[in-house]
Amino acid sequence: MDFVVRVSRLPASGETVSGRDFQVLPGGKGANQAVAAGKLGAASVAVRMVGRVGMDLFADRLRASLASAGVDVSAVHASRSQPTGVALIAVDEAGQNQIVVAAGANAELAASEAEQMRRVFRGASVALFQLESPPATVAAALKIARQEGLRTILDPAPAQMLPSGMLHDVDILTPNESEACALLGREPRRIEMHEAAGIAELLAALGPPMVVLKMGDCGCFFHGAGEAYSAPAFAVETLDSTGAGDVFNAALAISLAEGATIPHALRFANAAAAISVTRAGAQSSSPSRSEVDALFSSLQSRTLPV
Repeated sequence: MDFVVRVSRLPASGETVSGRDFQVLPGGKGANQAVAAGKLGAASVAVRMVGRVGMDLFADRLRASLASAGVDVSAVHASRSQPTGVALIAVDEAGQNQIVVAAGANAELAASEAEQMRRVFRGASVALFQLESPPATVAAALKIARQEGLRTILDPAPAQMLPSGMLHDVDILTPNESEACALLGREPRRIEMHEAAGIAELLAALGPPMVVLKMGDCGCFFHGAGEAYSAPAFAVETLDSTGAGDVFNAALAISLAEGATIPHALRFANAAAAISVTRAGAQSSSPSRSEVDALFSSLQSRTLPV
């Protein structure tokens, strides 16, 4: 569950700033992606969610949010010992954010349970992963998804170093700039477009055959299959960037599950993310399929080879 407060500017280390417009909203990276995917693929793709919640009111609200988007929540189980996970989010005037996550029940999704996920993966075509569950569990589940013939997509967030070899079971790695830096053992910073090809190549050397580097209002950069190119963002006025990366990943997965090419899927994902940043909240900002289709067809986003 996200605890969101708007601020005039994000605080520096040790600083207190005044906030306003406090909200409690459904969140969680995996759930954000599932809700967005459910909305975008309602007519074409079935979406299932694997996860953990506590035995509290937050759990009921989160399950309801998932179910309202058409997501199968039969594999979202309750922990008897841990509360539902929460995130503390500050959003500034430009829509940029700072996020602190307390995993709660998510931390109880153990690697020993990964084999039980096989039935959830069976029959699917794409599996989306992120790192708000324990990395060892994600690594084990990635292997099983691969064994079941799924295309695997990993959003390596929250930013962290990963176990050696884990990325060899990832088909498409989708870090943002700070996550890319963390994977490479570097201090987080903004990555300029002229650096993107080199950064993506270094990430691909860690194992994934394809890398999509998410670059905020610059769009994204793709490296893989002997190609490298940028897919620029759609120009919109940003209100809140919370969850935009999750919407991007969900849209990418839905488009690929529908059989789209990578360039088409990237433009579709950029369009979905662009709509999401014009609204507040993570799940509440997820666009409908008709909204993304309308933006996608009305504004041309170019794909630039390098």
